[in-house]
Amino acid sequence: MGSSRWDPDAWTSYTKTTTTKTRDAIFTTRGMKDYLNPLGVAIRESRDSAANPESNAIIVGIDVTGSMGMIAEAIAREGLGVLFQEVLDRKPVSDPHLMFMAIGDANCDSAPLQVSQFEADDKIITQLTDIYLEGGGGGNNFESYNLPWYFAATHTSIDCFEKRGKKGYIFTVGDEFPASDLTIAQIKAVVGDTLTQPLSNAELLTMVSRMYNVFHVIVEEGSCARSRLKEVTSAWKDVLGQNVLSLSDYRRLSEVIVSAIQVCEGSNKADVVKSWSGDTALVVSRAIGSMTT
Repeated sequence: MGSSRWDPDAWTSYTKTTTTKTRDAIFTTRGMKDYLNPLGVAIRESRDSAANPESNAIIVGIDVTGSMGMIAEAIAREGLGVLFQEVLDRKPVSDPHLMFMAIGDANCDSAPLQVSQFEADDKIITQLTDIYLEGGGGGNNFESYNLPWYFAATHTSIDCFEKRGKKGYIFTVGDEFPASDLTIAQIKAVVGDTLTQPLSNAELLTMVSRMYNVFHVIVEEGSCARSRLKEVTSAWKDVLGQNVLSLSDYRRLSEVIVSAIQVCEGSNKADVVKSWSGDTALVVSRAIGSMTT
């Protein structure tokens, strides 16, 4: 997928239609769409094309439990356009192919994982707004942030890595602690794969890191992070080290993602911060503060 190019005019036309809409009017799905269901999906592909000759895969997995619906809403209203256009303008990577995943809780939610296609044009708008904002989650202080790792590692095929040996990017976004191991039953129920043993976060991280640079964004305004930020941050750093980004303003998620990719691709961190204006620069500085090139 991803054979066309991003059209800023199409995005502008779309945003005019959302100005007065509520979140429920933007996200009208009241159950997981069949095409976003990962169960039985063999592969999601990011392929080079005439329009995108050197594609680069970028996955953004957003927590849609509880109050985290605000993240999807912010992306649908403004963030998607910022993400695409800033990558195209700043060129930390070429020809971005974007996939969205929606994250719930594999212990209790009916839609613990939803997965779009990789897209390089405005088709991703429909796929984003077709996500089911289930608003569930359990009382266990974590969501299934490791389900995107498993799916990306075992059910995606990306030309940037397979043709050029260049890793894609995967960002998970939420306010809670890292998940516990993925069980055999969870993997079977969500994705349809039959395994003989559960997979720990360490094992999953090894699997997904072969093809992707892996980041987690802690949403500080979420209820769990608000009350236990030091603990949540420490737990995530035990898993991902410097690739943990603290987001102090959820509306600036796209700017933080773009900045992290820039630094990972070799840009000077101070220069990246200076490239943003006003409060955005402060948010980005806080988020990428622990990163090194």
